[in-house]
Amino acid sequence: MRFIFKTDYGQDINLAKHGGHIFWYSALMLALVAAPWLVPEYWLAQLTFVLIYAIAGLGLMLLAGFTGQFSLGHAAFLGVGAYTQAVLTNAGLPFPLALACAAGLSAAVGLVVGLPALRVKGIYLGMATLSFGFIVEEVLARWESVTGGNAGIHIKKPDMFGWILNSGEEFYFLCLLITVLATLGILNLLRAPTGRAFVAIRDSEISAQSMGIHLARYKTLSFALSAALAGIAGALYAHKLQFISPDQFDIMQSIDLLLMIVIGGVGSVHGAFLGAIFLISMPQAIAIVKDYLPATIGQAPGLQGLVYGVVLVTFVLFEPQGLYGRWLKIRTYLQMFPFYRKGMFKRQKSFQKSDRLK
Repeated sequence: MRFIFKTDYGQDINLAKHGGHIFWYSALMLALVAAPWLVPEYWLAQLTFVLIYAIAGLGLMLLAGFTGQFSLGHAAFLGVGAYTQAVLTNAGLPFPLALACAAGLSAAVGLVVGLPALRVKGIYLGMATLSFGFIVEEVLARWESVTGGNAGIHIKKPDMFGWILNSGEEFYFLCLLITVLATLGILNLLRAPTGRAFVAIRDSEISAQSMGIHLARYKTLSFALSAALAGIAGALYAHKLQFISPDQFDIMQSIDLLLMIVIGGVGSVHGAFLGAIFLISMPQAIAIVKDYLPATIGQAPGLQGLVYGVVLVTFVLFEPQGLYGRWLKIRTYLQMFPFYRKGMFKRQKSFQKSDRLK
């Protein structure tokens, strides 16, 4: 359910739907550019992680939110990109070339993983991608001559053809630039026939196929593009930490990525960024609040997992459209005030497929 009041046909294809979008997004960009001079170094590092996870979230959002393909092993693509970047950068390859190779190899792996999507869907596709995640984690741990095994591997700082990015501010601007380019790329893709084909497959594969959409081609393409974005995020993640090991790309990382887009809002580009903000800020909030809790609760080892679980269940039950869905409802309420109906935002009744055909 979306509450978008359109007054012009151009709003279907324009990046900025109205003047308010131009103003607020311009203000946001100015704030992000000025962030290194406005926030302390620690919070700038957290903002950098938000940008990195937002890129990975855009990839998973393209796959799950816009194409309807379920993935429980997306951290594997993150790991492929991170280790490719680490190996090539340590071998002396400049950052842009290593990043292109990381994205390309991740996309190639995504094509291979996308093949099961042609025959399975739903929870079975989730099981297939979960198995792939375990395989990649095991390969990274066992291939010690390249990856360093469980001992991990260090990575050099980004080398832009002789210009070494030594400071956190320089790396932040690099992440900001890549995030903006990735966001513009996704937005333009969704306006193109390819993006509309993805959405058609998500809504109904039978209807999409009847309109001439090649399911196999677009499903594998979605996996490849999603994996490429995850590989780029993994490369930036490796440079930010300067040390990576296989346990950083396990099933918990995949669950965090899935949790990110569900809480942010499945099926919206904004949801990837809102989910990334939640994923990075929630541990900070828990660390602050636990000091005011009783010792038996605040020092409990599973406190963070419990909070994540409660938040996820709450969103699934009461706000399945995530944070962005809640913002849409608030915005619509303000736009229509006082001419709103009490039951406008009630969840629609779900029908089985057999009921829809009657």
